Amino acid sequence: MDLKGAVASLSEIERKTLSALSQGAKSEQGLAAETGLNIDSVRRAVNWLSQKGFAEIKDNAHEKLVLTKEGEKSLKEGLPETRMLKALAKIEKADFEKLMKEASLNQQEFNVALGINRKNNFIAIIREEKTKAMLTEAGKEYAQKKLPLEEALEKIAEGDKAKEEEAKELIARGLAEKKEQTQREVCITSLGEEAKKSNEFSGKRTYNVKDPVPEVFGGKKQPYIQFLNIIRRKLTELGFEEMEAPLIVHEFYNFDVLFQPQNHPARTWTDTYQLKNPRVGKLADRKNVAAVKAAHETGGVSASSGWRYSWLEEIASKVMPTAHGTAHSARQLTKGVKMPGKYFAIARCFRPDVLDATHLIEFNQTEGFIVGEDLNFTHLLGMLEQFAKEIAGAKEVKFIPDYYPFTEPSVQLSAKHPDLGWVELGGAGMFRPEILENLGIKGQAIAWGIGIDRLAMFKLGIKDIRHLFSDDLNWLRKTPLVME
Repeated sequence: MDLKGAVASLSEIERKTLSALSQGAKSEQGLAAETGLNIDSVRRAVNWLSQKGFAEIKDNAHEKLVLTKEGEKSLKEGLPETRMLKALAKIEKADFEKLMKEASLNQQEFNVALGINRKNNFIAIIREEKTKAMLTEAGKEYAQKKLPLEEALEKIAEGDKAKEEEAKELIARGLAEKKEQTQREVCITSLGEEAKKSNEFSGKRTYNVKDPVPEVFGGKKQPYIQFLNIIRRKLTELGFEEMEAPLIVHEFYNFDVLFQPQNHPARTWTDTYQLKNPRVGKLADRKNVAAVKAAHETGGVSASSGWRYSWLEEIASKVMPTAHGTAHSARQLTKGVKMPGKYFAIARCFRPDVLDATHLIEFNQTEGFIVGEDLNFTHLLGMLEQFAKEIAGAKEVKFIPDYYPFTEPSVQLSAKHPDLGWVELGGAGMFRPEILENLGIKGQAIAWGIGIDRLAMFKLGIKDIRHLFSDDLNWLRKTPLVME
């Protein structure tokens, strides 16, 4: 770029800074004071002017005396010898122990103060039953004054120079130290002088609005996180209470409370994960343990005859990564529910599976249930359709009869993806009476577990579920903000 173009492209802060530069070096602080710009703007302008050859930056190293932590303490509280003099001025005469306490000195500070004050003949030592100290006439005078060394501390703190002898004493006492500091100074170059004289420098700045500009990617939340936050807020606004959703649960909650028999194939290693260490945990709620045992063996208080086998607490005590979000509904049911009540959880789930465009080993579910005295299957179907259309943006929804051990009747919710065709979103149903009645819950409960990852595929318009957890910057930048 020629000189004319370079001058025409100068920003406002560059122009102000260049105007303030003349023969001789100036500090950045000085330029800030002269131009009225803040120091950060001046630094930016100086760097830009240097890159264009209009200014030259010089870094000059020099030693400066600064206060140590002890020096800062002495500046704030007073030198040890001063504090000793002021304490004696109040109590006239005191033994060493009392004097140390009155002056708020530690042993080292006391020894230093005592030595200095005796050397300067500010205090006298009296040998009585206990050795005591008292002020001399000179000490009384100096107890009311500011010592020269304290004035030196103030000067150093303000950035001024102290007298050489006082500086040496402060360094020797560890109250000050020399540190190397770098002072940046800026000089105008001959090219900068030429630029200031050009017509373009004094004229109005022009802009070419047709010039290409760099693409800017504004900050935003990760798309899937934003989608989950929207769902969480919508459910909360609809009166749902969010349940706890730990990553690890007992098999008791994942299966047994949900009336899933202990010999069910879904409880094997091919369908669920189990922890190696620890393998088991303690089931503290003995009342519910007994109720669940009765439900499995005989049906308990319900009209069911149960599964008719010997239920084992050792199996129910095993711990595992949550296999489905309904485990958290089971935990909530054992704690107790409001009648009527609405509950949900956004849960991390883990299952052995084959990775593909619609399946993950580690995935999310939105789990929930509504409990009341007048609920039926039609309520459930209406809610599922509304959920798929309004939250996921699905255009077509269908229901397929299905089987789940803990609901009856049960249904599968599917929606039509524009590229993948019909995709299963989740399962739902009415909680069985063996679950509710044995936990002392009267009424009915409609429940669902929906693959929230798949709902997000519809909302975000993606073909592969793995994109939701992608670290591909190009995809993250270009995916539009998730709107409600």
